Amino acid sequence: MSDIDTARAPLMDHLVELRGRLIRSVIALFVAFGVCFYFAEHIFSFLVQPLVRAFGTGEGKLIYTKLYEAFFVEVRVAFFAAFFVAFPIIANQIWAFVAPGLYKKERGAFLPFLIATPVLFTLGGALAYYIVMPTAFTFFLGYQGDIGGIEQEALPAVGEYLSLVMHFILAFGIAFLLPVLLMLLERAGLVTRQQLANGRRYAILVAFVIAAVATPPDVLSQFMLAVPLILLYELSLVAIWFTERRRARQSNAEA
Repeated sequence: MSDIDTARAPLMDHLVELRGRLIRSVIALFVAFGVCFYFAEHIFSFLVQPLVRAFGTGEGKLIYTKLYEAFFVEVRVAFFAAFFVAFPIIANQIWAFVAPGLYKKERGAFLPFLIATPVLFTLGGALAYYIVMPTAFTFFLGYQGDIGGIEQEALPAVGEYLSLVMHFILAFGIAFLLPVLLMLLERAGLVTRQQLANGRRYAILVAFVIAAVATPPDVLSQFMLAVPLILLYELSLVAIWFTERRRARQSNAEA
């Protein structure tokens, strides 16, 4: 009975700590939401710039067909931005909860992945924002003009445009986490570098399938996601090769 009580006490301590860290994360998210909601119009004006560049300055317009749509777009913009603003605090709370249960060597191995995740996600989102979206929007707007004697004009709705922008940024950001995923799988012993190298042709096929699912149905944006995915796959193989050599040197030094 005493053994059960002793085991239950540490479990309760962990649950209490987990609750505290979850509360801090939620508070950070809502504080960030409040700040981002105040600046939601400025944030949305930043997100709309790829469409402005595609239309041309002073051209085009965004519409809303429901009276409350513009307000809820600002709410969605605020939540979208708040997650990124609060992510360092949330990640810090996750790390503070997990780290005490890891050995020193495990903490040293895991920390680079924690740092690389926001960096790679930001790179993917930046590629989508600065290159892919303006190119894709220019392609879509090319269908404007006279169609059989009637004028065809693009009048995107604010809600649909925001959904498309969020889809682009999240798709490219998450896709750029591929090196982190592959290196974690290799460190866990689930795959080897040789297996990944032998499966290169399948990886190329999967990259194009992911691009077809994650992007709008135009070949250009799909190609602009698939190619970076393939390059990141090759980069992952190089990174795994370096980590294998480093682990081998450490093993030889300890021996």
